[in-house]
Amino acid sequence: MSSFLASIYPALKSLHVIAVIAWFAGMMYLPRLFIYHHQAVAAGEAEGFFVAMERRLMHGIMNPSIVAVWLFAILMLIANPGLLQAGWFHMKLPLVLGISAIHGFYAAAQKRFEAGVRVRTERFWRIINEAPFVLMIAVVFLALTKPF
Repeated sequence: MSSFLASIYPALKSLHVIAVIAWFAGMMYLPRLFIYHHQAVAAGEAEGFFVAMERRLMHGIMNPSIVAVWLFAILMLIANPGLLQAGWFHMKLPLVLGISAIHGFYAAAQKRFEAGVRVRTERFWRIINEAPFVLMIAVVFLALTKPF
């Protein structure tokens, strides 16, 4: 199994990067939708529009993408277990776990917005929108430069 995966490692890595791009498209856009949703009149037409957009983004793009990101990452680790010994990987993994936790936080928020509950401020969503991006910058530098 691992020899087959090693033979298709470049394809696995490519699929992993594609999934990351799709995932981050959603991770960057969903908080913006939350900001606009927060500005909409409660139970109004615009709110219904934002609920539908947020649901489609979460269930149609973000959730499938995070599954693909982790699936291809695990397959790459099986193909190349030496990655588990790399210092840069030890730094990258907690960052990716943090981004995944933010995804979970966004998923819970999407459900609350869908239920008509707005527990955070518009300002909160403007600030939190930057967190995944900052973590992604660190992950990309670690993955491409492999400094340790």
